[in-house]
Amino acid sequence: MRSAILEKKTLIWIGIILITITFLIFKEELDWLTQYPKELIIPFSDWINFLMDKFIYKFGWLFLNVSWFLSWPINAAQWFLHSLPWVVVIFLVTIVAYLSVGLRLALFTLCATFYMVLIGYWEESMNTLSLVIISVPMAVLIGFGLGVWGYFSKRAEKIIMPILDIFQTVPTFAYLLPILLLFGFGTVVGLIASILYSFPPMVRNTILGLRRVPENIIESAIMSGADAKQLFWQAMLPSCKKQILLGVNQSTMAAFSMVIIAAIIGGTADIGWEVLYYIRKAEVGQSLVVGLVIALMAIIIDRITSGFAIKSDQAKRGRGLQKNTKINYLNFAVLGCVILFILSRFFALLDDWPYNLSAWLAVHINDLFDAFVESFRSEIKLIKNFTLFFIMLPTKIGFQQAVSPFTWGFQLETIHKILYFACFLITSLLFLKNKKSEFFVFTLLLMIFMYVGLTEMPWPALLIIYSFFSWQIGGYKLALGTFFGLTFIVVVGMWPEAMISVYICGIAVVFCFIIGTSLGVWAAHNTIVSVILRPINDTLQTIPLFVILIPFVMLFKIGDFTALLAIIIYAIVPSIRYAEHGIRNLPSEVIEASKMMGATTMQIVFLVKVPLAMPIIMLGLNQTIMYGIAMLVIAALIGTNGLEQIVFIGLTDGNMGKGFVAGISMAIIAMIVDRITKTISEKRSEALGFKIK
Repeated sequence: MRSAILEKKTLIWIGIILITITFLIFKEELDWLTQYPKELIIPFSDWINFLMDKFIYKFGWLFLNVSWFLSWPINAAQWFLHSLPWVVVIFLVTIVAYLSVGLRLALFTLCATFYMVLIGYWEESMNTLSLVIISVPMAVLIGFGLGVWGYFSKRAEKIIMPILDIFQTVPTFAYLLPILLLFGFGTVVGLIASILYSFPPMVRNTILGLRRVPENIIESAIMSGADAKQLFWQAMLPSCKKQILLGVNQSTMAAFSMVIIAAIIGGTADIGWEVLYYIRKAEVGQSLVVGLVIALMAIIIDRITSGFAIKSDQAKRGRGLQKNTKINYLNFAVLGCVILFILSRFFALLDDWPYNLSAWLAVHINDLFDAFVESFRSEIKLIKNFTLFFIMLPTKIGFQQAVSPFTWGFQLETIHKILYFACFLITSLLFLKNKKSEFFVFTLLLMIFMYVGLTEMPWPALLIIYSFFSWQIGGYKLALGTFFGLTFIVVVGMWPEAMISVYICGIAVVFCFIIGTSLGVWAAHNTIVSVILRPINDTLQTIPLFVILIPFVMLFKIGDFTALLAIIIYAIVPSIRYAEHGIRNLPSEVIEASKMMGATTMQIVFLVKVPLAMPIIMLGLNQTIMYGIAMLVIAALIGTNGLEQIVFIGLTDGNMGKGFVAGISMAIIAMIVDRITKTISEKRSEALGFKIK
């Protein structure tokens, strides 16, 4: 029965491939196959703009008043941080870092915060911090409340979870469009955007933490006579404190990331605005100097919040700080602040760092950068040209257009086409002969895609291919979701831009998955490699996306290649981490059984460990794609031409409809890919007989 089903699917695929070839043959005569007719485009963006204009006309006064009200806590936080001498703020943050992790983080925090003073960007850093310390508590409270509601009400959870998916897949710039129109320019835009972007992790962690509360704790509390409130606040909540604090950590990092992005339209004199200013001026030294401030702030906040989560777990086991010790630290902090504040009144150096004592690092960085570019100019050009002409261009427009004397050194003649198709067809037939129908279909599709190019493929053919693939993976529900989601992108006129986004992100994801998984497998078998990769991964995940762009823009200028490199650097981390985690946490008895059967080391790795760890590795692919799409949106700043650029243009022009429709289109692609990869992972996990933790 199973072989018959597989043969039926293969026959359907052959039919789809024949339909695709037919579309390609007639695409010159039938323009609508490649360009959806403009007269049939549904003007969703115009409808959204019309409704938004009416809404603002009726209720704009309300949101302006809300904006005025929310500006007060931000202004108060800025006034408070600016009124304190820098030495007092550094002392307080260092004490908190020491209480969170220990002496090493305290020393790092001391050096990192003093760096902000030394380079002359203390006020801008405090403006950024003021937004974070206002937005995070609000996001945490909202997220915690929704998480508790979702845990106790299944109906509420069914409503909340899809909303969270939308919030976490809609591009970050798309958040800013309606907020900008409703609340106007200014710091409130960053506050609202960061709250909306950062509360979903808190919701998810709250629900997860409450679900993981051991049954014996709940039963013991009930047997002790606890009512509903006591059961929740005194039994369940303390038991899931670590998970909730991890939610606080993730929400804090998300809020910090969004505050930086919101600086694009906020016009605030903060770090995000400074970085953007110097990137646009192409000043590599100053961009890196200021960008490092963002990275340092992100690392400090990440380590402190995650450290308190670990400390809460230790306290639950009886290894936390005693009450008297906490009081002593509090007294020490208060006394230290008072002494330093008094000293700053007598020594102006401790209150306002002199301009002439600031360190001008940008000049030296510029000199080093210029020397590096001058020394490796030919190598840089070679890498860029090779990737553009031999990988990116063929994927985008196909071999039939990419191969030319200018790019490849020869013209694509008839003999070359015969050899190309013959190699693919022979390979596919060999797969079919060996009853590997999936590889047979994949080889034929790859042959067509690489010859024609993704952006030159007829959209009806791609709709059929993607929808049937989704049906094969997840059934009719996933197929219908894929079909209607992609159809929406077509009928709103966003399909060409969507394919450009898919092309850039697709190349980056394939590279990340191959290289990242290989590094993860290597790290799982080599402690030295694991130790080297861990801090690199930590740094890449805590550095805001803004900063990652800087070195690539300065080296390779703006364009698709620069965007590709930035996406690869940011999105490779999940592939490395999930592969290492999957290999390291395999059942030891399976590995021992393989050794006893006489399997070699390479056989154990590639025939036992990697197949068994594939469910976890597929989750890494899922996260790699999500990271790639997130970075793709930021790449709009450096001139990509996909959906992300439309979102950015809509933001700068105030065209909410166009930008929001493009953002929704990106979210649709992200959700389709998310569902497909998760379904593959779950099916693989079920086939192996274990659940993914």
